[in-house]
Amino acid sequence: MASQALLVMSLIIILGLNIFLVAHANYLNQDIDITWGDGRGKFLNNDTLLNLTLDQSSGSGFQSKAEYLYGKVDMQIKLVPGNSAGTVTTFYLKSQGLTWDEIDFEFLGNVSGDPYILHTNVYTQGKGDREQQFYLWFDPTAEFHNYSILWNPSHIVFYVDGKPIREFKNLEAMGVAYPKSQPMRMYGSLWNADDWATRGGLVKTNWSEGPFVASFINYNSENACIWSIDNGTTTNTPCSPSGSSSSSSSTSTSEWFSQRGMDSSSRKVLKWVQKKFMVYNYCKDKKRFWQGLPVECGAKKNIKNKNKNKNIKS
Repeated sequence: MASQALLVMSLIIILGLNIFLVAHANYLNQDIDITWGDGRGKFLNNDTLLNLTLDQSSGSGFQSKAEYLYGKVDMQIKLVPGNSAGTVTTFYLKSQGLTWDEIDFEFLGNVSGDPYILHTNVYTQGKGDREQQFYLWFDPTAEFHNYSILWNPSHIVFYVDGKPIREFKNLEAMGVAYPKSQPMRMYGSLWNADDWATRGGLVKTNWSEGPFVASFINYNSENACIWSIDNGTTTNTPCSPSGSSSSSSSTSTSEWFSQRGMDSSSRKVLKWVQKKFMVYNYCKDKKRFWQGLPVECGAKKNIKNKNKNKNIKS
């Protein structure tokens, strides 16, 4: 039925020996509300496609109906084609309040022929300044690609088409704040940021190229822990290593929630992406952090030194 968040529509047509199956449809309006844009955000294709539009008057955006405390969320996105300079398409998690937490995918538009820049950031308690930027190894405007955020008590991992591109570890033991107590909602938007988005604001939005459109399909929050409100009281439905979650199967929840780090093959992919496609890393920006790089930037070195000291003492 159309009221279901995920509907598996199996159409079996038997013609001689031929059998055809039609795959499931993901009805975005069951999980997502369009929240701004005065009609510039629209559900299409029987609510399986969401288009956001930006023109000279306004952009548009949406948010998830649910809030989550830990989870793995996925969205397939096709970015604005052609001359998209000045535009920013986003997919991110964010909590409320003045000391919010946030985990960002931001896609910075380009002049035709130039690559998009994928801008990532992590905010904890209202403080960000943890940017890493990447080129992509494909044209993100030609077809849909999958972008994922994994957030559990041990680390945050950004994925593109299943490939890890960035990891932010929980280093509270070293005094680094980590998002762990504020529920976050998923957001998406398309907006004008030509004061900074393309070459630091040097290239402005060419409105004659508009209106600009970014498309979204297949939002997946099945592996996310919903923060619910019962009788006016906010309660968390916790995830646990054994897999108890209101929105996840025990197997899938255990897999992502219990993950403390990446295996060797994932680590190898991460290194490949960062070596070949990273164009900015805040941990290498000594000019910006002239008084000293953030603590987490020297985490590996500090951990090695601690281990050496332990071995010496023993």
